Amino acid sequence: MATTTAPTPTEAQPAQPQAQPKTAAPVLTTSAIAKVKEIMATQEPVPAGLRLSVVGGGCSGFQYSMAFENGAGMMDKVFDFEGLKVYVDATSLMYLGGAHVDYVETLEGAGFKFENPNVKSTCGCGSSFNV
Repeated sequence: MATTTAPTPTEAQPAQPQAQPKTAAPVLTTSAIAKVKEIMATQEPVPAGLRLSVVGGGCSGFQYSMAFENGAGMMDKVFDFEGLKVYVDATSLMYLGGAHVDYVETLEGAGFKFENPNVKSTCGCGSSFNV
């Protein structure tokens, strides 16, 4: 009579995937980095970097905010894009994780464009969003 042994608890349970970070860094394209650096160079004094954030407002609930900054806050994550320091507070990072920021110039105008995988819907004008 053959005997079998019960599997150990680690053998009986399927392997769990490693936990991924809840938020990833936002991504700035080369053209966005170049435009921010160009604008920063015209400021007096020259700022230390760029703050990306999400603020309440707009017809869908949230809006993107970009502003020059002189240093990191206590709760900021600091990212370096080709020498450009980008500051993102912990709360905004939950909404901006994985977002792509580009600078586009078209016949209709020029500006920074956000492509955010976290967004569930946007308003008609495209300047605010909902998650």
